[in-house]
Amino acid sequence: MAYFDAASSAPVHPIARQALLASFDEGWADPARLYREGQRARVLLDAAREAAAEAVGCRPDELTFTSSGTRAVHTGIAGALAGRRRIGRHLIVSAVEHSSVLHSAELLEAAGGSVTQVAVDRTGLVDPAAYGDALRADTALACLQSANHEVGTEQPVGAVAEVCREAGVPLLVDAAQSLGWGPVDGGWSLLTASAHKWGGPSGVGLLVVRKGARFAAQGPVDERESGRAPGFENIPAIVAAAASLRAVRAEAAEEAARLRELTDRIRARVPRLVSDVEVVGHPVRRLPGVVTFSCLYVDGEALLHELDREGFSVSSGSSCTSSTLTPSHVLRAMGVLSEGNVRVSLPSGTAEEDVERFLAVLPGAVTAVREKLGAPVASDVAREEDVLVVDSLGKRCPIPVIELAKVIGDVPVGGLVRVLSDDEAARLDIPAWCEMRDQEYVGEEPADRGTAYVIRRVS
Repeated sequence: MAYFDAASSAPVHPIARQALLASFDEGWADPARLYREGQRARVLLDAAREAAAEAVGCRPDELTFTSSGTRAVHTGIAGALAGRRRIGRHLIVSAVEHSSVLHSAELLEAAGGSVTQVAVDRTGLVDPAAYGDALRADTALACLQSANHEVGTEQPVGAVAEVCREAGVPLLVDAAQSLGWGPVDGGWSLLTASAHKWGGPSGVGLLVVRKGARFAAQGPVDERESGRAPGFENIPAIVAAAASLRAVRAEAAEEAARLRELTDRIRARVPRLVSDVEVVGHPVRRLPGVVTFSCLYVDGEALLHELDREGFSVSSGSSCTSSTLTPSHVLRAMGVLSEGNVRVSLPSGTAEEDVERFLAVLPGAVTAVREKLGAPVASDVAREEDVLVVDSLGKRCPIPVIELAKVIGDVPVGGLVRVLSDDEAARLDIPAWCEMRDQEYVGEEPADRGTAYVIRRVS
């Protein structure tokens, strides 16, 4: 089985496993106690903090260990907002942030605060000037991920941090996806990360609050971790997280070059091997091991199951792999195709042979899924005056797009097709299909049920 989902969680690094087992013998006692066992645990905790701080590029007393990356985000945003509550209650985030950031933003809005989402382009990249435009007199905090978790696009953190610094606004950086590859440059004020993203154990997050950044911890606090992460520290896991971060950093430069060559190979060959594919994410500014593409006329969940049967573990940001019938917020913000979305994220040590085997089985997997979906039945298509109407109500994407593709040739150039759909994913996939097929997307119209999407045949 080839595991190609490192962006979700990287395999545990051998150094992490060794450090975890070794620290069970010395790190079980309370590091706040003065007796011998407690002081042994304190030595391990302090050494781990120093190693992690060195990797981040901060002072050890600026770094807090939390119970997860999500907890680090929630604590960091809440504390930074509270520390600047006299300034205001306005938060800036990008439209493609991790859900932990967006959930914090929703909580702020529910409590009476305000949030501005900065848009991204079709590659998932923000414009630093857009952050400048979003800044207000009452802006308390801005957030930006260092690299996107679904498409791998790396953000211009340094430029955004400078814009925020000039306005006196702190920037929180979610570095979960990138910290294993290197430190985050720029004048950021807060940073969060998660150990299981770089091969450490799950249940360990990092929260860095630089000196000078106003911060007020929320909720019940105690004397541990500067009052920012109450509760008994999981010292063995913390030691393993710090040890694995140091280990992956030592290998990062060489492994990044190797994985980038493999993902470049996937990006170049997938469109040649599979028809109607859109490779998404920035072609250059992206993480070394991540490549994401979407396939027309393919159900994402079915494709993932097909690839799993072929021995490949991959993930997806398409609507069909979530508990809701809506596209990934990242793909939606980018305005790219969501159906049949596949994210390949290669872990360190991925063999070239596994990538070649993936490229060999992918075309057959896509073909099998497309054949299972079948063609639309004739009763789904009708004429309404001079408009061809496709009734896809009650059908999940990609069926509405498949039916559109089947009938577009039945209308004359300049003619219209009206697709009726009540699947939210169609709002993204139909315009994306039009762009890929050089047809004109006219827009939405009200319908008795669902939404009517109007397309004009151009070619």
